[in-house]
Amino acid sequence: MTRIIFLGPPGAGKGTQAKALAKHWSIPHISTGDILRQALSEQTPLGIEAQTYMDKGELVPDRLVEAMVEERLNQSDTKSGWILDGFPRTVVQAAFLEKLLQNLSQGGERVVNLDVPDEVVIERLLQRGRKDDTEDVIRRRLQIYRSETSPLIDYYCTRNQLVVVNGNQSLEDVTTELEEAIASAD
Repeated sequence: MTRIIFLGPPGAGKGTQAKALAKHWSIPHISTGDILRQALSEQTPLGIEAQTYMDKGELVPDRLVEAMVEERLNQSDTKSGWILDGFPRTVVQAAFLEKLLQNLSQGGERVVNLDVPDEVVIERLLQRGRKDDTEDVIRRRLQIYRSETSPLIDYYCTRNQLVVVNGNQSLEDVTTELEEAIASAD
């Protein structure tokens, strides 16, 4: 069973790679952003509660994101595996996920860190052309990402679950390296 957690800065290619691998292995690509958007559009109880925070410009609290992830991982299509993108973002969330997976009898996950230099990420994000993707905003997002994710990388490293993949290659080369890294980790 393939269970993969994707880490990497914004613009590293996590979503692109996760979608390609999920299709290749016929397993769901679970993006916390997609879960949140779906919960909002379907007006689920969790979605309605999350909307109250978002309307105030606040981050959705961990407990709500965790509940949405738990709900999603309990769906039948996840039994044969999954790729998780955008969660966990902190050690607290990682500890929650570890306990959840034990409760669901879903162990054996691998954590892939798509490593991309900041300057490459900045260039990629600026090329997207989004209004909120200014260089200063991107640098701030990277700074926050690095400060939150360093402990998370250490957390998975000490558990021998972390695989680092060079995300600063062609799309095809990154996919090939991911497939090889995940296969060798099993």
